[in-house]
Amino acid sequence: MSEKGRCYRAGWSAEEVRALRRHLGLSQDGLAEELGMRQQTVSEWETGRYRPRGASLRLLGMIAERAGFEYEPQSRTDMGDGKEEIRKGAGESQE
Repeated sequence: MSEKGRCYRAGWSAEEVRALRRHLGLSQDGLAEELGMRQQTVSEWETGRYRPRGASLRLLGMIAERAGFEYEPQSRTDMGDGKEEIRKGAGESQE
């Protein structure tokens, strides 16, 4: 089956992986089981130690698409002193 027309992400940030997992209502262990990998791998993605790649990257995209997941990244506001303030998107809870 052709993947033409499907829009899988080129990459996933730690925040995006965590947001997808929470959207699915899964623990790190639960997402790892769904993907056929270790919980430690999901933890490393969520902490930013590593990023998903290869087959894992494609699987996350497929899961997100099927779950109707749309991630609204945190907006960054320059505070004028070279630092950025991170603000949650509207309607997001602060977990």
